[in-house]
Formats: sequence, C-alpha cells, structure tokens
Amino acid sequence: MLRVAVVGSGPSGVYTAQSLVEQTAVPDVRVHVLDRLPCPYGLVRYGVAPDHEKIKSLQNNLRTVLEHERVGFVGNVEVGADGLTPGRLLELYHAVVYCVGAARDRRLGVPGEDLPGSFSATDFVSWYSAHPDAAADGFVLGARSAVVIGVGNVAVDVARILARGPEELHPTDVPEAALGALAASRVREVHMVGRRGPSQAKFTTKELRELGGLPQARVAVDPSDLALDPAYVDPAGLPAVNRRNVEVVRAWAEATNWEPRERVIRVRFFLRPVEVLEQDGRAAGVRFERTVPDGTGGVRGTGAYEDIEAQLVLRAVGYRGVPLPGLPFDASRGTVPHAAGRVLRDGVPSAGEYVAGWIKRGPTGVIGTNRPCAKATATSLLADAPALARRTVAADPLAALRAWGVRPVEWPGWLSIEQAEEALGRTLGRGSVKIADWPGLLAAAGRG
Repeated sequence: MLRVAVVGSGPSGVYTAQSLVEQTAVPDVRVHVLDRLPCPYGLVRYGVAPDHEKIKSLQNNLRTVLEHERVGFVGNVEVGADGLTPGRLLELYHAVVYCVGAARDRRLGVPGEDLPGSFSATDFVSWYSAHPDAAADGFVLGARSAVVIGVGNVAVDVARILARGPEELHPTDVPEAALGALAASRVREVHMVGRRGPSQAKFTTKELRELGGLPQARVAVDPSDLALDPAYVDPAGLPAVNRRNVEVVRAWAEATNWEPRERVIRVRFFLRPVEVLEQDGRAAGVRFERTVPDGTGGVRGTGAYEDIEAQLVLRAVGYRGVPLPGLPFDASRGTVPHAAGRVLRDGVPSAGEYVAGWIKRGPTGVIGTNRPCAKATATSLLADAPALARRTVAADPLAALRAWGVRPVEWPGWLSIEQAEEALGRTLGRGSVKIADWPGLLAAAGRG
C-alpha cells in the first residue's frame, strides 16, 4: 500500500488524488486530502462568485473523487503550523503533494494603497464567499463609487457583484451579513480600469459578456480609450479570445439605445494607477496616468493624469504564492522549485515531496488547467513509487495526527456542515447559506 497526502482540497489537489487512484500501474494507492479549512473544494467554494452556479457545480465532480473508497478528506489540518512540518508529514505518508495555491494578492506599490477603503479583491471575494478568515469589513459602507483596478476575470466578478441588486443575490449562498451589506449599498458607479488596451485584457469573453446582461446595470465604454489600441482598429491578427473581447467592448462603445439603469459599469483602458487619493483619512479616489502602447507589447506613461472618485478601491492585479514553513520557495516566482513536480531542495529532488497547481506553475490558467498539471505530477510520483514504498511510515496517519493534538474534520463532519448550511438557509427563507465563521463551522462539524 502506498500512502499519499495531498495538501489542499481545491481543484489541483482533488485532480491529483483522482490521478493517483484512477490508474492501474501502481495498485492500492491510498490518498488523504488534507486542508487547513474544515470544508473542501478550495477556490471553487471560496473563490468562484456566488452567482456563477454552473462553475460552482464543479463541486459535484470534486465530491465524487473525495468519496472514492481510497480517498479520504481530512480537514482542519494546517501544515506548517503547530509543529506539523513537511518533515513530520513525511513520517506519516510515503509521499506528500503540496497543492496550496497562490493565496496572496499582488500589490500596486503606490502611495495610499493601504488607506481604509482600499482593499485587495481577494479580501472582498473572501468576504462575500464566507471564508472564515475574512475580515468583517464594511467594504461598501458609505461608498457611492467603486474603482476596480484590473481587467481579468476576478475584476469582472467583483464589478458584477457590486452592480447586482439584492434580489439577484438572494437565491445564492452569499452569507447573510454580506447580503445585507450589499442590499444596503449605495454604490451606483463601478469603474473597471486596466493599464493596457482591450486587445491585451485577461478576461474570458463569456465572463466579460455577463456584464452586459445585468438587469440593473449598463456598461459604458469611452471610445477614445479604445482608439489608442492598434488592434482595436484591426483585430484580425489577435488570438480568438482577445478578438472576441475586442468585439464585445466595441459593441458597448458603439451602443446608443441603452435603457435607463440604476447602476453603471464604466470599463476603462490605458490608465495606470499612481496613487490612491485620501480624504478625511480614507480612500477617496485613484489618480491614474494615461498610458499609450510602447510598440513592444507594453505601455509607457504620457505624463497626463486623471482622477476617478471612489470611496471603495479594489485591486485585482493577480496572485502570488506564499512560502510554506519547511518547504523551499522561489520568492521571485512565488512558487516552490521543482522538476516535473518533484520538489527541489538545493537543486536536488527531495524524496517523497511534490507540488501541483499554482504553487507549482504560478497563478495561470483556468480551473481546468489544473487537471493536466496534476496528472503530470502524479505521473512523476507513480514513477517513483517503488522507492517511495520502501520508506517506513506510520501505520495509521490519522491516529498519529490526533496524538499530536490535531483535531481533524473528516468527510462526515463536512457533511454535517453542509446540513447545517441548508438548515440555516431554510430559517432565512433562502437556499443553502454558508456559515462564515470558524466557531460556527467547527461546531457544525462536531468539533466545537
């Protein structure tokens, strides 16, 4: 029997487990999928917007893997904390695969970025997704206008949530406190701003088009922004997704028959943030420098500036991996150094240690990109199986964890959390509503 721990229960972790147990070359592989949280699914539960029900339904596929007879979910286990080091984990399992993602947002590096009212999109998403670590911050309190810096799918998600009415969010699993705050929000103008042009924006076309289908908001695009993009005039040479994005933005810029709407989303291009403006100790807007293409795929500043008023500023300019105590880390790339998924210590593969997902390759691709990435790492692990199986490990890893003071939440505990969230939703006249705090989750799982 080959015992493997997968650290992280998001898509990359679950796809890794699936690759290990749904193969026949190495029989009887047993996998424990560990997670710091008592709930599985990672960013599918805590990162996918609540109004994206089709993507959130991916949980059903992940669930099938976690219910496999040779896979076990083990939540409420934080590797790197309370003495549970990577080295100690190797005492329990023949191999450990780290699928811990990229948990930190990239910063803008401009003055005023840390003013009250200026946040990372990660913080905002965690709040409306009921992540138990989320700050109970008054994100939208007192705000009339919001600036979202970034033109990727996360930026589209947060702009869309800000522009939805409460009746649109009521059927989702948004936690009650966030739903109440969003219902009371006075934000009527959302600016989504990128430093380059529409032909280089990172959103996928499906997500971009959704902005144009919001019942209470219209999308406004300044044609003069688009005129700066050489590919806007003739997008024929662009990759298909970028060409479609340009076509969507072009239609918005040329639209003249908009019905009156309660809110407006202004999509802006060629503006680079240089300062978060302050008034009375809080964020009051963002100063941008106008940029133009530099002829090499980048942009250069022009020395012309524009201020956009906003009491809420959200940066959505990407993610970075964070070091896990006891694992090597490449700070320049934000990843764990590896060779074909094998963790490298001082340039040499470390026996029994592997990586998959964003901590392996950086925060690139969509959810489905994690499947081939996980399979590649699993292939390396299985090739090493004869040597790994000779290692002496604990006969019962969970018993060892409990002896070390860990209180794991296993699959029945997670099912109890699901039942508690369904019951909470019924009391509120809604569907399933997420429990948003650690005590509530652990109590529901029988660990309170």
